[in-house]
Amino acid sequence: MVAIEEIKRTYPLHWLVWNNSHAELDKELAANQHDIELHDNRGRTPLMLAVTLGHIDSAIILLQHEANVNTENKQGWNVVQEAVGTGNPELLQMVLARRDYQRYCNRVAGILKQAPDFYVEMKWEFTSWVPLASRMCPSDTYKVYKQGSNVRIDTTLLGFDHDNWQRGNHSYVFKGQNDGATIMEVDHETKKVYVEHMKLLSNDNIHLMEPSEEGILARLTNPIVTTYIDTEKISFERNKAGLWGWRSDKSEVVNGHECKVFSASNVELITKTRLEHLSEADKMRAKAPRLTLQSIFGIAEQTQEEGATAINEEITNITNPSNVTPEEYFDPQVDLTSRDIGRPKEITTKVQKFKATLWLSEKYPLSLQEQIMPVVDLMAITSSHFAKLKDFIQMQLPSGFPVKIEIPLVHILNARITFGNIFGLDQEVPHVIRVEEANRLTCLVDDMCFEIPTGYKKLGAEVRTQFSIEQEDDLLQFAIQQSLLDAGSERDEVDIWEALKAQKPSRPSTPNISAEEEKHLQRAIQASLELYQETVGECSREGSSSAGGSSDATNESLSRAAEELRLVLRLSEQQQIEEEQRRLLEEETFRQVLELSLTDK
Repeated sequence: MVAIEEIKRTYPLHWLVWNNSHAELDKELAANQHDIELHDNRGRTPLMLAVTLGHIDSAIILLQHEANVNTENKQGWNVVQEAVGTGNPELLQMVLARRDYQRYCNRVAGILKQAPDFYVEMKWEFTSWVPLASRMCPSDTYKVYKQGSNVRIDTTLLGFDHDNWQRGNHSYVFKGQNDGATIMEVDHETKKVYVEHMKLLSNDNIHLMEPSEEGILARLTNPIVTTYIDTEKISFERNKAGLWGWRSDKSEVVNGHECKVFSASNVELITKTRLEHLSEADKMRAKAPRLTLQSIFGIAEQTQEEGATAINEEITNITNPSNVTPEEYFDPQVDLTSRDIGRPKEITTKVQKFKATLWLSEKYPLSLQEQIMPVVDLMAITSSHFAKLKDFIQMQLPSGFPVKIEIPLVHILNARITFGNIFGLDQEVPHVIRVEEANRLTCLVDDMCFEIPTGYKKLGAEVRTQFSIEQEDDLLQFAIQQSLLDAGSERDEVDIWEALKAQKPSRPSTPNISAEEEKHLQRAIQASLELYQETVGECSREGSSSAGGSSDATNESLSRAAEELRLVLRLSEQQQIEEEQRRLLEEETFRQVLELSLTDK
């Protein structure tokens, strides 16, 4: 067992957090002699440890000293999610405010790297192995302008509104300054510009970032869900090409650039859901079966559940109910899988395996780390798609620039990103000037690209409806699902807000009949109603003087309708009989094949 003195020497800040010695912790951090982001052997930073243990005083001190709220532990949970798991609204509000403050500061800081100017187009395509889903998936081309600390990104795919993909012509402009930044959303169709001036904030203004009570309640009454790509097991292998046993390394030309083709195997998309912070009613609602992409297509996936152990009512420290000692916790040889610190977790883990593909060019005129990554970093602050792209390309990739990359995005969907029209080589771009010197091709981006066009109306940013990064994945899955339903024989009316809450309105159950039977039945019922209405109208107009003739017409019309209904019912019955016979025949054939296979052995 590890000694206390060794713990103090190896993890001095963690030791103070464990004992909630917040006054001494403040002094140590003020001296700036220790790494505030050091991970212990369980993968927790001092802040993550303080939140997991529910030590609010220590958490406050760490946040005041700008500890990173966006850090994750070995299980993929970040500080905000661990705060939700405690069920403590005060702790959650404090952590959320600091996270939004850090995101705000990151956006203000922007990309101040003075890398060379560039223009490039990033084509995003959502692809799927499901044919119908592939047809419904959208695509878009991001046009990226970079000049110093200024960035402009043009896009046409704006999101999903109720039951349609929302298209437009928007530019997002980021202009960095020494004391802040200006962010503009330019709507070229309505000629309106939403302007937000962001200034560097001090810790004294952290209260401006505090979330609403409704936002806190929503997090505490809904499951904690995280989806991420597990990069630890991924391995890259060069694709091969050739016939008749002759195999060579595969290469393809992508947008005029010779590229080596690599496959990434063991790519796992992991979705974890936690329920331990919910009331029994909220747990029942969260576990209620609902129509999802997986249920539509019957996607095979590995599912693992971890149930929380019952908590003794006499236990006063709910964040350490297993009474884990510091000697046990800080000893890497002790297995704490079944009795870790923190509230016992109720986790459902779903794992789906994919293959990713890379097309890498050795002579691409852009630098991935110096030019592209700062833009991806900026977009990843508010876009979950760019966040997944960032996670993937931050790995140790084979040498070369990823001209094209295909990665898993959500469940049945992949994202394929292709870089093209670099410096406007393939198609001229206004205000982008190519420069060729000493066998090196670069470009200059004019200031006009980052200015408000003449005649456009300026508005405040607060009038926009914005979605958080946590909502973006939900919206995409809802959008694809809704598109699939709209393309089929049924229509599931769901509004966008219900989708964000992962809830759907109840709908009446329908008989188990085929689409063809339903079509005939609806036609027969409609014909019967029309005939009945025509008959009633005729009777009303002709009156009692022609009652005999009208009665005969009525009987004849109703007889025709009844005969059509009987025909439909016979057709339905016949189809059911044929379906049952087909099923029995398949079972008998399978039984015979099985017997033959056993006999052969």
